[in-house]
Amino acid sequence: MTSGRSFYITTPIYYPSDLPHIGHGYTTVAVDTLARWHRQAGDDTWMLTGTDEHGQKMLRAAAANGVTPQEWVDKLVSESWFPLLDTLDVANDDFIRTTQPRHEERVQQFVKALFDRGYIYAGEYEALYCVGCEEFKPEAEIVDGTGPFEGLKVCAIHSKPLELLQEKNYFFKLSEFQDRLLELYKTEPDFVRPESARNEVVSFVRSGLKDLSISRSAFDWGITVPWDPSHVIYVWVDALLNYATAVGYGTDPEQFARRWPAFHVVGKDILRFHAVIWPAMLMAAGLDVPRGVFAHGWLLVGGEKMSKSKLTGIAPTEITDVFGSDAYRFYFLSAIAFGQDGSFSWEDLSARYQAELANGFGNLASRTVAMISKYFDGVVPQAGPSTALDLAIQKVVADAATAADAAIERFRIDEAISAIWTIVDALNGYITENEPWALAKDEAQRERLGTVLYTAAEGLRSLAVLLSPVMPAATAKLWVALGAEQGLGALVDQPIREAGAWGLLPAGAAVTPLTPLFPRVEQA
Repeated sequence: MTSGRSFYITTPIYYPSDLPHIGHGYTTVAVDTLARWHRQAGDDTWMLTGTDEHGQKMLRAAAANGVTPQEWVDKLVSESWFPLLDTLDVANDDFIRTTQPRHEERVQQFVKALFDRGYIYAGEYEALYCVGCEEFKPEAEIVDGTGPFEGLKVCAIHSKPLELLQEKNYFFKLSEFQDRLLELYKTEPDFVRPESARNEVVSFVRSGLKDLSISRSAFDWGITVPWDPSHVIYVWVDALLNYATAVGYGTDPEQFARRWPAFHVVGKDILRFHAVIWPAMLMAAGLDVPRGVFAHGWLLVGGEKMSKSKLTGIAPTEITDVFGSDAYRFYFLSAIAFGQDGSFSWEDLSARYQAELANGFGNLASRTVAMISKYFDGVVPQAGPSTALDLAIQKVVADAATAADAAIERFRIDEAISAIWTIVDALNGYITENEPWALAKDEAQRERLGTVLYTAAEGLRSLAVLLSPVMPAATAKLWVALGAEQGLGALVDQPIREAGAWGLLPAGAAVTPLTPLFPRVEQA
């Protein structure tokens, strides 16, 4: 049953010029978890990810490898970026590549519309350009070089020398949208989240906007400007438009009306493009601005932002090959406050895996299924009258489900997991307090034993539903072991906003042996 509510959410489209690292994976699994939650809530959900394949950086990388730009991006996407989705168990609905005809044709259509509306003009430009960012850098992001780059101006993000470029370009009248953008941020305070990101954007726009160079003429790897084929469209304008072109802008008005506008989840280093330039472009075209932009923090390794060039890039498979995809998803989404910077360490990952997954959730599931198998011949028992202890568990489950859904609405996945984990802790404490192994020795306590084990199994049913967007593989395994599929259907079809209701697991369902959800990892 659908709620009728549209929920269209996007990752940034990634530069495939290098191999994906855990920072890319972090963004992707966060968006996937949000999409899975809303999909399971019955919302009309669509998740988009993809790759941004034009620009000078891609052209140079291809030349360095002795192939054409198209050959280069085809190889990178097929060998590295598509496999990332399988590695991390991502259930995206679409994957857009900016070299696809469906994108290129619609970008030209959009830019021509801005030109016809009088928002684009020809001019000359001279400024310092960062190829890594594919951006003319503002003064705030230009610093003096040190070491081998002493005496040069370098990018504050990449720490690499900037190039002084002077070109005849086409410009978008971004400066005309300063007041309209400030009004947007004022009337829709949640348009940019978290608050720190919103404050940064408001301050930037208040300081004054300059018109944006939206074409390049020094190279040809890009989408040509429709009225002047000697220019290609600036890679960021090209890239931002993927969010609209992927859902039918320019060719499928019914699909576009159904999906648009979108929520965008981005790293904070590209916030300005999404929260300033992108809504201004949409305003100029007469289209709705996005529903919101959420900027998460950086993943830090050794105190520095993830970077292949600084050798702090860690491939997701380095983690998933040892701990599995569910542990990867759980760790990054629970250990870091979504919206803030977070530090990664192997020691923290290993400790959380053992304590929270193997010993906490995994052991709870294994011993509950094992006790039902041992004491009730593998059949979920009927619950008897509820005591205060049982009612307390029911309240924990109901409260956790409500709190988790509210946290997801705020894009705080970490808070949602924290709320759900109160069920894990409560059930472990409940089993310890009720001692079903002791109850099993007294036939007079048979009904009480059934109530205790039904309560544990029903709590696990709720956990499986609530955690399925975060850990789809382990929860699917648990769902089958509980016998829930027999009476309730597939896990992905369970309405997540009803997960806190009590008594849904059918008594009489047959449990099946459950191998450890999170096998112990031997320490080197």
